[in-house]
Parts: sequence; structure tokens; C-alpha cells
Amino acid sequence: MTNDFQRTPTAIDQIAEKWVDTLVDLDPTVGTYIGRTEGDGRYGDYSPAGHERFVDEAKKTIAQLDAAHPVDGVDEVTQTDLRSELSLSVESSEAQLQLRDLNVIASPAQEIREIFDLMPTKTVDDWANIASRLGNLPAAVDGYIETLRLGIERGVTPARRQVREVLVQAQRHAANDGFFAEFAANAALEDGTLPASLAKDLGRGARRSATAYDKLAAFFSTELEGKATEDDAIGRDLYTLVSRRFLGATIDLDETYEWGIEELARMVDEQEKVADQIKPGASVLEAIAYLDTDPSRKLHGTQALQEWMQKTSDKAVADLAETQFDIPDDIKTIECMIAPTQEGGIYYTGPTDDFSRPGRMWWSVPVGVTEFDTWRELTTVYHEGVPGHHLQIGQAVYNRAKLNTWRRQLAGTSGHAEGWALYAERLMEQLGYLDDPADRLGMLDGQRMRAARVVLDIGVHLGKTLPDGSGPWTADHAFEFLGQNVNMNESFVKFEVNRYLGWPGQAPSYKVGQRIWEQLRDAAKQRQGAAFSIKEFHRSALDLGGVGLDTLRAALLK
Repeated sequence: MTNDFQRTPTAIDQIAEKWVDTLVDLDPTVGTYIGRTEGDGRYGDYSPAGHERFVDEAKKTIAQLDAAHPVDGVDEVTQTDLRSELSLSVESSEAQLQLRDLNVIASPAQEIREIFDLMPTKTVDDWANIASRLGNLPAAVDGYIETLRLGIERGVTPARRQVREVLVQAQRHAANDGFFAEFAANAALEDGTLPASLAKDLGRGARRSATAYDKLAAFFSTELEGKATEDDAIGRDLYTLVSRRFLGATIDLDETYEWGIEELARMVDEQEKVADQIKPGASVLEAIAYLDTDPSRKLHGTQALQEWMQKTSDKAVADLAETQFDIPDDIKTIECMIAPTQEGGIYYTGPTDDFSRPGRMWWSVPVGVTEFDTWRELTTVYHEGVPGHHLQIGQAVYNRAKLNTWRRQLAGTSGHAEGWALYAERLMEQLGYLDDPADRLGMLDGQRMRAARVVLDIGVHLGKTLPDGSGPWTADHAFEFLGQNVNMNESFVKFEVNRYLGWPGQAPSYKVGQRIWEQLRDAAKQRQGAAFSIKEFHRSALDLGGVGLDTLRAALLK
């Protein structure tokens, strides 16, 4: 997991680097994400014309890859994985998925706003870029509306449930006390000052941005909601496509559904055994109720949550760098943040290419949530930080000597990344960091949820029979089913199920990815026998950077 040698860039590396340049030009927010600031004042074109330009460039790059000849194993992975990703993008376009791209968590409605969370704010130039991007935001929203209008015209629309939920999000951003108003009002350099002219530009841009989100909300309510589909399920054909995109692998969906039911039962059995350790004779719910009354396991307020996250993350980095992983100094820093939104969800953003912005763990705390239980959340910190996302993604960014920019910063799938993060949770259990039965119960609570949503997600979108055989899956069953399999408040359950309904195929990628990671480790162990080294397995796997799971399998078993 170190830069052992400097690899000479190849023709395939050059194709990949050119694709990164193309992406940054077409969508400057990609540049912001990876630390290229040349487009920080702009947005990409969210209109149908902008999408067509993207598809045309993807097809050109596919042709270039097909004509190229790999010179080594690194090239083989790049060629295979980049071509696969671009081909899936073209397939998705042909399936018109862009015309129905609206959901509660990961659609342009969120992405257009969320990019401000990652923009640097230290200098006058930084804030000038923010002011420019705020000024360009209305055009981005207009392009997005144009795309969704084309979907209405063609009868390709998102589910009505998603429209209604995102409508509320848009209204919140448009409010006088919404994100944009607060963002501009709090704008300042590190010394607390800001030039008056720049403050004026920021205020004007914030007002225009809020107005744009108000326009988006009005479009949702007056045009899109009435044309949206009542059906939450997308059906087997589309689900097969999105599953491949999220996994970078083709799986047997019916077998996976049955495996999910079995895995869920296994998680429940593990939980029941741990509950008995916490309080002899207690059920899982009784053990949870017992832990919820323990003041030593509670945090009060988001500041206490942030401080605990940071302390826990820093300790994991220090410990594992000593014993389990070769962690470079550049990725020993992770920043734990409370997100400026209150939508729910915990997520990770990777470092910039030069590590000037470190990897960050974000917690979007829902409205009204003020208490947090450490026994529930310890495993989440390992999932998002080290040895989870931060180690995996940070290591790829660091591996400049071997990997091109696309491989280091943009490649990979949800199944690869989230599968590793769940694998990392179990690894921490095996290393003794979850020996406290309460912390282990928290880990199992999360694993149980991930197993449950394999069943729920495939079940709803493929219209499969409920596990108890009582009839077909519906959205109503989904809310009830998740509520029975997570110990979370109603707002969390609502957000999560709406996420699965509107972002099909993503939620199962966690547990399915973990399954594939564990299968690959076990296959390597069986093949190598006494020579097997878990540290070497991890090094070899993470040195690949982000890849699809089929590519990961081929590379590790080669």
C-alpha cells in the first residue's frame, strides 16, 4: 500500500486522463470534488443538450479504449473498468434514466446545492468562486427542469412519492432562513472579515439561488407531480441495469433475494445472542431499551457528536497504522463534520488530489434529533473512516505512482466502496474493537438493516413475494418491514425507505458488496493456504483503487 515505484504513464493512462479532463469541463463540480478549481465558479449543463454532449464524449472514449492495447496489468484494469463504466452510462441514457433522475438523496436536486459543502472558503478568490457559482445556479436548475420536462413529454417520469419529498427539500432551501440565506449571511474569511463588494455579490447570488429552488419547487408542484408515476417500482429490466451500475457486477437477483432473507435471519440470530450477553434473558428490544437508559453511552448535541467522532476516528487511525495497515501520513488526517443540511444520512467525501482538503465524514442530523448513542454509532465511524471509506478512498488518491487520476479519484462503484466499508466493520469486530457486547449489538443492528434492505429493495422493485408468502411487495410493506428490522425513529425509517424506493439498486450494493469481498478473501485464503497474509490481501486489493466488483474479482484471482 505504498508507492513502491514510479510507473511510466501509458496510452491507456492518457485516455483515462483525457476523460477526467472532459468530465471536469462538462461538469465542473467533478473538478471541485477532486480539487481542480479551474471551474469552481461554474456548473455543467443539466439540460438534454448537456446530457447528449456527455454521451457523445463517452462514446468517443469507448472507441479510443477499444483501439488501445494494454501494456501491463494496471492498463488491463483501467481499460476494462473505464469501458464498462462508460458503456453502462450509454445504456442508462438509452433507457432514458436521466429523464426521471429525481430522488431524495442523490439526484441533481441535491447535487446542485451540495457542491457548496466542498468548496474552499479560505481566501477572497475562494469566496469569489462561490459567488460566481451561486450566480450560475439558476441556469443549472433551468437545465434540470428542461430535462424533467422532456421526461414528461416522453412519458418517462419519476415516482410521485419522490417528487413530493424533494419538493419539501427544495422549499426548505428556498426559504428566507434556508441554506442559501444562511450560507451568505455567515460568509467570512478566517479573520472574520469579507470585502463589502464580495459580500454583496454573495448575497445577490444567494437570493437568486433561493429563487431558483423556489422555481424548482413550483415546477414540481404544478407540472411534474401530476404527471409522475404512482408506481414506486421500476421493474426487472431497469433494475437489472441499475444493479450492474452500482455493483460493477452482474448478479442473480432471484438468488440474491433468497440469500438476503437467509442473511437477515442470521443477523437476527446473532443479535439475540448478544442481547442475552448484555442482559441475561433479554430480547433484542429489551437489550436496546436497557442500553438507551445508560447515560455513559449517550452524547448530547451535535458538538459532542462531532468531537466524539473525531476522537474515535483519530484513535482508529493511530492504532491500525501501528498494527494492521501501512497508512501513509497524507491520509492519517480525516475531518469529522456535522453537515449543514438536516436531511438525514451519514456520508464520506474523499480528499483532493493534493490532500489540501482531507477526507471528510459528514453527519446530516435530522431536524429534532439531539441525542446520540455511542453503542449504535461506533461501527459507523469505522465504516466511514478507518478502516472503511477513508482508508480505501484515501489510499487510492495517494497511489499516484501507479494509478492515473481516473483510477485514483473517480473510478469505482457503490458495491466496491460500501462493500469494503461493511467488510471493515466486521474486520474491526475481529480485531477486538467491538468486544463490548453493546458496541457489537450496534454493529449487528447496522448489518441487519443492510441485509433487510437487500430483501426490501429487490422485493419492491421486482414485485417479488414477501418473505412470509402473504403477497407481493408494496411500498406500504416496505415501511413496515424496515421498521421491524431497525431500531430507529420514524423519521429515519421514512427517509431510508424513500431513499430505497427512489434510488433502486444502491442500498443492496452494501451487503452484496460485502458478500463478494468476503468471498474473494476466503478464495485467496483457500488458494494460498499457509502462505496467506490478510495484510497482503488488503494491500493488493486497495492498491487497485476503485473498481467494479467483477474487475476486482478478476484482478485478485488472476
